[in-house]
Amino acid sequence: MVKKYTSEQFWKLYEKLPQELKDALFAEETGDNIYETCKRNGVEEHLDQIVEYVGQVLVGVLPPDDFQESLEKELRLEKEVAKKVAQEINRFIFYPVKSSLEELYKIEIAPPAKPKVIPPPEEKPPAPPAKDIYREATE
Repeated sequence: MVKKYTSEQFWKLYEKLPQELKDALFAEETGDNIYETCKRNGVEEHLDQIVEYVGQVLVGVLPPDDFQESLEKELRLEKEVAKKVAQEINRFIFYPVKSSLEELYKIEIAPPAKPKVIPPPEEKPPAPPAKDIYREATE
């Protein structure tokens, strides 16, 4: 369950945020994006809770990777609907402040690991045959 924070706790967290996240938290564009995402996916009745979860991600108490899971478990959204909502929120709200979120959560987004290639075992060439006593010498 997502932890509830008092107003005082919220403002203490807010004061420590990078300016980019402070701006994103109260930007009109952020609110518009959340509203439009909820409307497109038919979850307007959960708008208040989704706004709260987005805010928790932006202040550093809900990791972005847990956002979709919170939508599924806390709001009981279907997996596909939660996935669509989370993808849109990630794209329009979290991605523009990605570097600040990475710094806040100390997340390193590493390139995908290359699969380890195991070289095939070396085959030894067969030993040269001994003199074939069944063949006649050619001259």
